[in-house]
Amino acid sequence: MTENNTVYIGNKPVMNYVLAVVKEFSNGAKEVTIKARGKAISRAVDAVEVSRNRFITDVKINDIKIGTERIASEKGESNVSIIEIVITKQL
Repeated sequence: MTENNTVYIGNKPVMNYVLAVVKEFSNGAKEVTIKARGKAISRAVDAVEVSRNRFITDVKINDIKIGTERIASEKGESNVSIIEIVITKQL
């Protein structure tokens, strides 16, 4: 699930991703990137907000990137929205 302090959001409950973010920071990470695409984008935003407001209050949103990826499937190619949220622990 994690690689270089990155949490990839999928179909699991929001709290699973919140715990992954908290774990990254407790392992000494100064910065964590949360990535999601498609319908998981709202879950990514929820995970960041719950992490910031309930668990790690000294974290701020450092950067938000949005974009589009082309995904090939059985039905052909389609565009899928992506989001990348970088949160940083304040000193």
